[in-house]
Amino acid sequence: MKPGVRTIPFVKASACGNDFLLIDAALAPSDIAAFTRRICDRHDGVGADGVEWMSPHFSADLAIRLINADGSPAEISGNGTRCVATYVCATQGKERVAILTGAGPKICVLTARRDSEYEFEIEMGKATVEPELALKTNSGEVRGIPVSMGNPHFVIIVSEFTRNWQSQAAEIQKLPQFPDGINVEYVTVDSKFDLRARFFERGAGETRSSGTGSCASAVAAMSTGRADSTVKVHAPGGTQTVRRQGNDIFLRGPARLVCQGEFYLG
Repeated sequence: MKPGVRTIPFVKASACGNDFLLIDAALAPSDIAAFTRRICDRHDGVGADGVEWMSPHFSADLAIRLINADGSPAEISGNGTRCVATYVCATQGKERVAILTGAGPKICVLTARRDSEYEFEIEMGKATVEPELALKTNSGEVRGIPVSMGNPHFVIIVSEFTRNWQSQAAEIQKLPQFPDGINVEYVTVDSKFDLRARFFERGAGETRSSGTGSCASAVAAMSTGRADSTVKVHAPGGTQTVRRQGNDIFLRGPARLVCQGEFYLG
Protein backbone atom coordinates (compact mmCIF):
# COMPACT_ATOMS: atom_id res chain seq x y z
CA MET A 1 0.00 0.00 0.00
CA LYS A 2 1.32 3.45 -0.90
CA PRO A 3 1.95 5.83 2.01
CA GLY A 4 -0.97 8.16 2.59
CA VAL A 5 -3.59 5.97 0.87
CA ARG A 6 -6.57 5.80 3.19
CA THR A 7 -8.40 2.53 3.76
CA ILE A 8 -11.56 1.56 5.62
CA PRO A 9 -11.65 -1.82 7.38
CA PHE A 10 -14.69 -4.01 6.91
CA VAL A 11 -16.08 -7.40 7.88
CA LYS A 12 -18.23 -9.31 5.43
CA ALA A 13 -20.99 -11.59 6.72
CA SER A 14 -23.76 -13.58 5.08
CA ALA A 15 -27.14 -14.81 6.29
CA CYS A 16 -28.63 -17.38 3.91
CA GLY A 17 -26.82 -15.77 0.99
CA ASN A 18 -27.99 -12.26 1.90
CA ASP A 19 -24.60 -10.57 2.34
CA PHE A 20 -23.61 -7.42 4.19
CA LEU A 21 -20.51 -5.41 4.99
CA LEU A 22 -20.13 -4.38 8.63
CA ILE A 23 -18.28 -1.10 9.09
CA ASP A 24 -17.59 1.27 11.99
CA ALA A 25 -19.85 4.28 11.40
CA ALA A 26 -17.15 6.60 12.79
CA LEU A 27 -15.16 5.88 9.61
CA ALA A 28 -17.98 6.75 7.22
CA PRO A 29 -17.05 9.24 4.47
CA SER A 30 -19.13 12.40 4.12
CA ASP A 31 -20.99 10.94 1.13
CA ILE A 32 -22.06 7.69 2.73
CA ALA A 33 -24.45 6.80 -0.10
CA ALA A 34 -21.80 7.07 -2.81
CA PHE A 35 -19.28 5.11 -0.76
CA THR A 36 -21.82 2.38 -0.03
CA ARG A 37 -22.61 2.04 -3.74
CA ARG A 38 -18.92 1.76 -4.49
CA ILE A 39 -17.96 -0.80 -1.87
CA CYS A 40 -21.09 -2.92 -2.54
CA ASP A 41 -20.37 -3.13 -6.28
CA ARG A 42 -19.82 -6.78 -7.16
CA HIS A 43 -17.20 -6.04 -9.82
CA ASP A 44 -15.24 -2.98 -8.66
CA GLY A 45 -15.97 -3.25 -4.95
CA VAL A 46 -16.19 -5.94 -2.29
CA GLY A 47 -19.75 -6.85 -3.21
CA ALA A 48 -22.78 -6.95 -0.89
CA ASP A 49 -26.51 -6.31 -0.64
CA GLY A 50 -25.83 -3.42 1.73
CA VAL A 51 -23.70 -1.97 4.52
CA GLU A 52 -24.57 -2.08 8.21
CA TRP A 53 -22.89 0.99 9.68
CA MET A 54 -22.27 0.22 13.35
CA SER A 55 -22.08 2.64 16.29
CA PRO A 56 -21.85 2.22 20.07
CA HIS A 57 -25.05 3.03 21.95
CA PHE A 58 -25.84 3.41 25.63
CA SER A 59 -28.98 1.25 25.46
CA ALA A 60 -27.71 -1.58 23.23
CA ASP A 61 -24.62 -3.54 22.29
CA LEU A 62 -24.61 -1.68 18.97
CA ALA A 63 -26.74 0.71 16.95
CA ILE A 64 -26.83 0.07 13.22
CA ARG A 65 -27.75 2.13 10.19
CA LEU A 66 -28.53 0.17 7.04
CA ILE A 67 -27.67 1.59 3.63
CA ASN A 68 -28.68 -0.52 0.64
CA ALA A 69 -26.35 -1.40 -2.21
CA ASP A 70 -27.81 1.42 -4.31
CA GLY A 71 -27.09 4.00 -1.58
CA SER A 72 -30.66 4.29 -0.31
CA PRO A 73 -31.44 4.03 3.41
CA ALA A 74 -33.58 1.24 4.88
CA GLU A 75 -35.20 0.80 8.26
CA ILE A 76 -34.04 -2.74 8.95
CA SER A 77 -32.83 -6.03 7.53
CA GLY A 78 -33.51 -9.13 9.58
CA ASN A 79 -30.57 -10.88 7.95
CA GLY A 80 -28.33 -7.83 8.31
CA THR A 81 -29.21 -7.59 11.98
CA ARG A 82 -28.34 -11.27 12.41
CA CYS A 83 -25.00 -10.67 10.68
CA VAL A 84 -24.23 -7.92 13.17
CA ALA A 85 -25.24 -10.18 16.06
CA THR A 86 -22.85 -12.81 14.71
CA TYR A 87 -20.04 -10.26 14.68
CA VAL A 88 -20.78 -9.22 18.28
CA CYS A 89 -20.96 -12.83 19.41
CA ALA A 90 -17.69 -13.71 17.67
CA THR A 91 -15.77 -10.71 18.99
CA GLN A 92 -17.28 -10.34 22.46
CA GLY A 93 -18.55 -13.82 23.29
CA LYS A 94 -22.10 -12.66 24.01
CA GLU A 95 -25.00 -15.05 23.51
CA ARG A 96 -27.71 -12.40 23.87
CA VAL A 97 -27.17 -9.34 21.70
CA ALA A 98 -29.23 -6.14 21.79
CA ILE A 99 -29.13 -4.18 18.54
CA LEU A 100 -30.80 -0.83 17.92
CA THR A 101 -32.11 -0.67 14.35
CA GLY A 102 -34.05 1.93 12.40
CA ALA A 103 -37.14 -0.13 13.26
CA GLY A 104 -36.40 -0.14 16.97
CA PRO A 105 -34.43 -2.41 19.32
CA LYS A 106 -34.06 -6.10 18.44
CA ILE A 107 -32.89 -8.87 20.77
CA CYS A 108 -30.88 -11.66 19.16
CA VAL A 109 -30.44 -14.89 21.13
CA LEU A 110 -27.81 -17.44 20.11
CA THR A 111 -29.35 -20.88 19.59
CA ALA A 112 -26.46 -22.78 17.94
CA ARG A 113 -22.88 -22.33 16.77
CA ARG A 114 -20.54 -24.23 14.49
CA ASP A 115 -17.16 -22.74 13.56
CA SER A 116 -17.84 -19.37 11.90
CA GLU A 117 -21.60 -19.98 11.53
CA TYR A 118 -24.00 -18.84 14.22
CA GLU A 119 -27.76 -19.35 14.53
CA PHE A 120 -29.88 -16.73 16.23
CA GLU A 121 -33.52 -16.18 17.00
CA ILE A 122 -34.51 -12.53 16.77
CA GLU A 123 -37.50 -10.87 18.38
CA MET A 124 -38.79 -9.02 15.31
CA GLY A 125 -41.68 -7.29 17.06
CA LYS A 126 -45.25 -6.96 15.83
CA ALA A 127 -46.33 -7.22 12.22
CA THR A 128 -48.98 -5.01 10.67
CA VAL A 129 -51.13 -6.71 8.02
CA GLU A 130 -53.36 -4.69 5.70
CA PRO A 131 -56.25 -5.91 3.50
CA GLU A 132 -55.40 -7.50 0.16
CA LEU A 133 -54.59 -4.94 -2.51
CA ALA A 134 -55.08 -5.28 -6.27
CA LEU A 135 -52.50 -3.61 -8.52
CA LYS A 136 -52.45 -3.07 -12.26
CA THR A 137 -49.19 -3.99 -13.98
CA ASN A 138 -48.10 -4.40 -17.58
CA SER A 139 -48.46 -8.17 -17.17
CA GLY A 140 -51.93 -7.97 -15.67
CA GLU A 141 -53.60 -7.50 -12.30
CA VAL A 142 -51.62 -8.60 -9.25
CA ARG A 143 -53.18 -9.16 -5.84
CA GLY A 144 -51.01 -9.07 -2.75
CA ILE A 145 -50.99 -8.45 0.98
CA PRO A 146 -49.21 -5.38 2.39
CA VAL A 147 -47.27 -6.26 5.54
CA SER A 148 -45.07 -4.05 7.69
CA MET A 149 -42.21 -5.53 9.70
CA GLY A 150 -40.92 -2.07 10.52
CA ASN A 151 -40.23 -1.86 6.79
CA PRO A 152 -42.80 -2.26 3.98
CA HIS A 153 -43.57 -5.50 2.13
CA PHE A 154 -46.02 -6.62 -0.55
CA VAL A 155 -46.57 -10.39 -0.43
CA ILE A 156 -47.95 -12.12 -3.51
CA ILE A 157 -49.05 -15.71 -2.98
CA VAL A 158 -48.77 -17.72 -6.20
CA SER A 159 -49.12 -21.32 -7.34
CA GLU A 160 -45.72 -21.20 -9.03
CA PHE A 161 -42.94 -18.74 -9.79
CA THR A 162 -43.21 -17.29 -13.28
CA ARG A 163 -40.33 -16.34 -15.56
CA ASN A 164 -41.06 -12.63 -15.39
CA TRP A 165 -41.48 -12.26 -11.63
CA GLN A 166 -38.37 -10.07 -11.28
CA SER A 167 -39.52 -7.55 -13.91
CA GLN A 168 -43.01 -7.51 -12.43
CA ALA A 169 -41.59 -6.94 -8.94
CA ALA A 170 -39.44 -4.06 -10.22
CA GLU A 171 -42.55 -2.50 -11.75
CA ILE A 172 -44.53 -2.91 -8.53
CA GLN A 173 -41.80 -1.15 -6.56
CA LYS A 174 -42.24 1.97 -8.68
CA LEU A 175 -46.04 2.19 -8.53
CA PRO A 176 -47.51 5.39 -7.04
CA GLN A 177 -49.19 3.35 -4.29
CA PHE A 178 -45.71 2.91 -2.78
CA PRO A 179 -44.04 6.35 -2.78
CA ASP A 180 -41.25 5.09 -0.52
CA GLY A 181 -40.77 1.87 -2.49
CA ILE A 182 -41.67 -1.61 -1.32
CA ASN A 183 -40.06 -5.00 -0.78
CA VAL A 184 -41.83 -7.58 -2.93
CA GLU A 185 -42.19 -11.26 -2.07
CA TYR A 186 -43.58 -14.08 -4.20
CA VAL A 187 -44.63 -17.04 -2.07
CA THR A 188 -45.80 -20.57 -2.81
CA VAL A 189 -47.42 -22.66 -0.08
CA ASP A 190 -46.17 -26.24 0.08
CA SER A 191 -47.89 -27.00 3.38
CA LYS A 192 -49.10 -25.31 6.54
CA PHE A 193 -45.53 -25.40 7.78
CA ASP A 194 -43.48 -24.91 4.60
CA LEU A 195 -43.33 -21.94 2.25
CA ARG A 196 -41.07 -21.17 -0.68
CA ALA A 197 -40.26 -17.52 -1.36
CA ARG A 198 -38.48 -15.23 -3.80
CA PHE A 199 -37.41 -11.74 -2.80
CA PHE A 200 -37.04 -8.46 -4.68
CA GLU A 201 -35.85 -5.84 -2.23
CA ARG A 202 -35.70 -2.06 -2.23
CA GLY A 203 -32.23 -0.87 -3.09
CA ALA A 204 -30.85 -4.33 -3.88
CA GLY A 205 -33.14 -6.07 -6.40
CA GLU A 206 -33.36 -9.84 -6.26
CA THR A 207 -31.69 -11.30 -3.17
CA ARG A 208 -31.11 -14.91 -2.25
CA SER A 209 -32.86 -14.44 1.07
CA SER A 210 -34.52 -11.85 3.29
CA GLY A 211 -35.15 -11.92 7.01
CA THR A 212 -37.98 -9.39 7.17
CA GLY A 213 -39.23 -10.76 3.84
CA SER A 214 -39.42 -14.24 5.32
CA CYS A 215 -41.37 -12.84 8.27
CA ALA A 216 -43.72 -10.92 6.01
CA SER A 217 -44.27 -14.00 3.83
CA ALA A 218 -45.08 -16.16 6.84
CA VAL A 219 -47.34 -13.53 8.40
CA ALA A 220 -49.28 -13.09 5.14
CA ALA A 221 -49.74 -16.85 4.84
CA MET A 222 -50.77 -17.15 8.49
CA SER A 223 -53.22 -14.24 8.28
CA THR A 224 -55.02 -15.89 5.35
CA GLY A 225 -55.15 -19.34 6.94
CA ARG A 226 -52.61 -20.84 4.57
CA ALA A 227 -49.94 -21.44 7.22
CA ASP A 228 -49.59 -22.08 10.92
CA SER A 229 -46.89 -21.19 13.40
CA THR A 230 -44.12 -22.37 13.26
CA VAL A 231 -43.40 -22.18 9.51
CA LYS A 232 -40.22 -22.70 7.49
CA VAL A 233 -39.52 -20.26 4.67
CA HIS A 234 -37.31 -21.82 1.98
CA ALA A 235 -35.37 -19.49 -0.34
CA PRO A 236 -32.51 -19.95 -2.82
CA GLY A 237 -30.00 -18.95 -0.13
CA GLY A 238 -31.34 -21.18 2.63
CA THR A 239 -34.15 -21.75 5.09
CA GLN A 240 -35.35 -19.57 7.95
CA THR A 241 -38.01 -20.31 10.54
CA VAL A 242 -40.73 -17.89 11.57
CA ARG A 243 -42.97 -18.35 14.59
CA ARG A 244 -45.72 -16.25 16.08
CA GLN A 245 -46.17 -15.92 19.81
CA GLY A 246 -49.23 -13.83 20.52
CA ASN A 247 -48.78 -10.75 18.34
CA ASP A 248 -44.99 -11.00 18.30
CA ILE A 249 -42.94 -12.48 15.45
CA PHE A 250 -39.69 -14.39 15.95
CA LEU A 251 -37.18 -15.18 13.20
CA ARG A 252 -34.57 -17.93 13.41
CA GLY A 253 -31.76 -18.62 11.00
CA PRO A 254 -28.00 -18.86 10.47
CA ALA A 255 -25.37 -16.27 9.67
CA ARG A 256 -21.65 -16.61 9.14
CA LEU A 257 -18.60 -14.43 9.01
CA VAL A 258 -17.05 -14.57 5.53
CA CYS A 259 -13.92 -12.42 5.58
CA GLN A 260 -12.41 -9.16 6.72
CA GLY A 261 -10.20 -6.68 4.94
CA GLU A 262 -9.49 -3.08 4.02
CA PHE A 263 -11.09 -1.12 1.22
CA TYR A 264 -9.00 1.47 -0.58
CA LEU A 265 -10.46 4.96 -0.80
CA GLY A 266 -7.86 6.29 -3.23
